[in-house]
Amino acid sequence: MRRQQRLRHRREFAAAYRSGAVFRSRLLVLRVRANPDVDGPRFGFAAGKRLGNAVVRNRLKRRLRAAARGSGARGGADVVVIARPAALRASYQELEGELGLLLGQAKLL
Repeated sequence: MRRQQRLRHRREFAAAYRSGAVFRSRLLVLRVRANPDVDGPRFGFAAGKRLGNAVVRNRLKRRLRAAARGSGARGGADVVVIARPAALRASYQELEGELGLLLGQAKLL
């Protein structure tokens, strides 16, 4: 993802957590905060330490980034994608489907 499409700073994540709408599924949690200052959605990815070591968490975040890139999301919003433990055992197609479902609920598709 390009730099303009990512949440990179702690304050950006904190703003999405503090005032964002929450959408949940079995595999993922989305925090979505409207941001009229950006052209398209900006994504941030979180995987807590209880999911596994750094290798496992980073592999999961890479898969989620790829799914977000291909999602076709539109609109000015900051989106934080939080992985749940069930996401470790999910296939890429399942992750992609869940992300698409949650983005649809958030009206970003």
